[in-house]
Amino acid sequence: MLPLLIGTAYWIFSVGSAKAATPKSLQIYFIDVEGGQSTLVVTPDHHSLLIDTGFAGDGSGFRPGDPHQARDANRIMAAAHDAGIQQIDYLLITHFHPDHDGGVTELSELMPIRVFIDHGDPSPEAETTVPETNAAFSAYSMLRRGGQHLQPAPGDRLPLNDLEVTVVSSAGTTLFGPLPAAGAITTACQEHAMAPRDPYENPRSTGIVIRYGKFRFLDVGDLSGQPLFNLACPKSLIGPVDAYLVAHHGGPDVDVPATFAAFKPRIAIMNNGLKKGGALATYQALHHVPGLKDVWQLHRSADAGDSNFAPQYVANLDETTSHWIKLTAKKDGSFRVFNDRTGEWTRYAPRSQ
Repeated sequence: MLPLLIGTAYWIFSVGSAKAATPKSLQIYFIDVEGGQSTLVVTPDHHSLLIDTGFAGDGSGFRPGDPHQARDANRIMAAAHDAGIQQIDYLLITHFHPDHDGGVTELSELMPIRVFIDHGDPSPEAETTVPETNAAFSAYSMLRRGGQHLQPAPGDRLPLNDLEVTVVSSAGTTLFGPLPAAGAITTACQEHAMAPRDPYENPRSTGIVIRYGKFRFLDVGDLSGQPLFNLACPKSLIGPVDAYLVAHHGGPDVDVPATFAAFKPRIAIMNNGLKKGGALATYQALHHVPGLKDVWQLHRSADAGDSNFAPQYVANLDETTSHWIKLTAKKDGSFRVFNDRTGEWTRYAPRSQ
């Protein structure tokens, strides 16, 4: 068992390739898995943390098959190849829904997975709202037995020496106190949390904050309902972040202005599909977040309509392509974002104090 550690100007320029990363930079690939999640983090010392594995098979249900034909496993492999990664050192499964853990069987046949991180077991009621949850978890848990397993609690740190990765939510619980430099009162708080669309497994999502120097990235999986609210209200337990992967694919149950006010993201990333996630109400809310520079979308959202952000910030305009969004960050807090479809980088200076 591995130990847990307890615990503003920008511009656009064009390049021919996104392969060459600045030495000692943090790399984050937001991989298109059609409205599930798969996010590949490559540390400055070239260790890998994969957050979720997307769907199994062709994405039409939990039907693992030939790994060389699996849609999402091969999209993860393409990002890993671009990053020069030969194995997954740490796999974090945010929660046990098939759009997050479904692709793990096929991926494991294409690339070694060393350490499994999760919140233990799915909610007993999870199958009632998301069919095939139990089948996907059964396949995942069989693989987990063959590797090392970590089950962290909020406040724990994952054992990556060159990054600070702090767990902020897990199994329905959240941080009890604010992280360093957090704790400000969130004036936008409403009286009650918004009800989650899935009340069983999504609110149990394992969320993390990654810090590299002055750069901070927040990914809370599909966290929604009271646990998401608790991270923002009445005080921000997270504090300002540079990049926020919008919870639950930007669905209608995370249209919570208080969270955006509490986390103060400089950019937001939406891991939506054309017809999954990306709710109109959430897009409309994001258009009015103070201090938010840009919103990056893995897909154009059919539901959002005219509220979609400019095409230069959208990786896939339809379902015929599978481009990723890539972020690279330096210790000084500066970062840049690459749209694989357009071949353009957008650069963000360090946050002004």
